[in-house]
Amino acid sequence: MRIILSNIGTFGDINPLVALALELKRRGHTPVMAIPNVYRSKIEPLGLEFHAVRPDIDPTNSVLVEMVYDVKHGTEHGLRDFLFPSLKQTYEDLMDAATKPARADLLLLGELNYAGPVVAEKSGIPWASYVLAPLSFFSAFDPPVLPPYPKLARADRIKGFGRLIRRVARLTTRKWPEPIFALRRELGLPRGANPLFDAKHSPNLVLAMFSSVLGVAQKDWPENTLITGFCFYDSDAGNAALPPHLEEFVSAGDPPVVFTLGSAAVLAAGNFYEVSARAAIKLGVRAVLLIGSDPRNKPQMELPETICVAEYAPYSALFPRCAMVVHQGGVGTTAQCLRAGRPMVIMPYSHDQPDNARRMKRLGVSRTIPREQFSPPQVAKIISQVLLDHEMAELSLEIATQIQSENGIKMACDALEDLHARSESR
Repeated sequence: MRIILSNIGTFGDINPLVALALELKRRGHTPVMAIPNVYRSKIEPLGLEFHAVRPDIDPTNSVLVEMVYDVKHGTEHGLRDFLFPSLKQTYEDLMDAATKPARADLLLLGELNYAGPVVAEKSGIPWASYVLAPLSFFSAFDPPVLPPYPKLARADRIKGFGRLIRRVARLTTRKWPEPIFALRRELGLPRGANPLFDAKHSPNLVLAMFSSVLGVAQKDWPENTLITGFCFYDSDAGNAALPPHLEEFVSAGDPPVVFTLGSAAVLAAGNFYEVSARAAIKLGVRAVLLIGSDPRNKPQMELPETICVAEYAPYSALFPRCAMVVHQGGVGTTAQCLRAGRPMVIMPYSHDQPDNARRMKRLGVSRTIPREQFSPPQVAKIISQVLLDHEMAELSLEIATQIQSENGIKMACDALEDLHARSESR
């Protein structure tokens, strides 16, 4: 089959699609990556067909940074100021990918591609959707942590609280999807279901591409939802090795503490790496700082030989060789920590990160520190406690065994092939 895999987001949103595309190609299918042009140089060396979809992603874009940084209004700005102004362009680009030079047999769409379901409806091409974290389902029976109101997480056991949260969320965002409704009117389509909560989920197949360790199925999840397990991919255009200087550092001493902000929060790092370096020095532990491509993220202080700085490293190659990880709580980073069996300290920003942090704390494999409390003495204190917590270390290894026994890529690809077969037989 010819299958279009499409989303708009950071590496955390795109890498699971790459994992599926590589497996689908291995099985003899023709996967087409329809994603922002910024990823072209990472995709084409893998031998995958690429089709650019607007809007492109510029790491220096202030709106994108605000989306990452602003806890209260970041999601709204990201949708209304970044994604929705380009909605018709997204529709046109994805329609081209789906119909030229040949018509696709199937679409797999991420939830940030709000034009995707419209393309599927207008073209008649069968489609599946995918989500990467339980937050995306906004279940009344497993209510998420809302980034602007993290303290409400303590009330999630109150009867009826989950339904209240859902009503509040729908009321707060009721005007946001008007550009989607306008596009549908222009194309002669009916208004349809709420794009932010309902229409983004395919009626045919919803791939929940995370482990049941992170979340289990709820009775108000969409029909035809399948929990597949995590779909791992973190190579750099196929290169999964550590940078040479980092490999030398890791091999030369005790397992380090890794400090990272993933691929999104690193755009708004603030003083995270400066504080992290000072905490590591205070504790006397070896540390790795993964600072991204922004030179402003490198600590201004002179660093000792016990601290190694790198722009990027494949987590799958680094995390199993570290002592623990301090990170932002993105689902991709969290998944890699779980697979490596390493304890965590999470300093969440926004979106799904506070919810993921709570889930890891409940599992007993992580501690959470609010951003406003991220200071050298407090970070050093919590890291010390985690490093001495043998029960957390053992539990992390136990959970890693379960994660490693899952094969999310196989289960997801099997489900896509089954959907294609059912669609062909109709």
